[in-house]
Amino acid sequence: MLTTVVFDADETLLDLRPAVTGGLAAVLDEMRRRTPAAAEVTLFELESDWGAVFGELAAAPVMEIRRAALARSLARAELGDHLDEFAALFFARRFALTRPFPDVPRALATLRASYTLGFATNGNSRAERCGLAGEFAFELYAHENGLPKKPAQEFFAAVVKAAGVPAEQIVYVGDSWEHDVVAPRGAGLRSVWLNRAGLPRPRGVVPDAEVSTVAALPAVLADLLPRAEPGG
Repeated sequence: MLTTVVFDADETLLDLRPAVTGGLAAVLDEMRRRTPAAAEVTLFELESDWGAVFGELAAAPVMEIRRAALARSLARAELGDHLDEFAALFFARRFALTRPFPDVPRALATLRASYTLGFATNGNSRAERCGLAGEFAFELYAHENGLPKKPAQEFFAAVVKAAGVPAEQIVYVGDSWEHDVVAPRGAGLRSVWLNRAGLPRPRGVVPDAEVSTVAALPAVLADLLPRAEPGG
């Protein structure tokens, strides 16, 4: 019996890329306002700084990784002493611009009539700051209370504990093959791969379902397993 649907956040429910780009554009504008040394710095370089630091910091909190990327960006214009100011600017703009994909609100409302909904993410996209306040019965964030990031099995053990039902009654929905399909399946949860881009499916683990939009979830889940009767 399927009782609980738990969602990844970034690039699953939340359209993160425009928000990050907008935050970095605000940083670049301020860099150029402060010093002529930033005149030749490009938005592409600021975007690439994330990838340059991510490898060594992959297990760190997302905010720490972003600050390291910003530090690299600011060093391009000798503004490294102002990291705290620029980080505050970035995150204010990033959260102001982060919103759900258009297909998400109606789908969540439909699903809530039949399932308990959860929100569990590696990132720092807090539901209440991204247009999803009050949508979930529980929320879990990596690095809060010592919770490790996906794909750690402890992450999904925490999901099961928060849901209060056996793992096999939970389906995890997300866009990352390794984090949102392979890892939850390894922890005994069911999984739905959200494949918005129509990527080829990797070999190996098979998700319980694959969808290209969150709007398809209610019908797919209804076919996947019998649902719990409300109040049952």
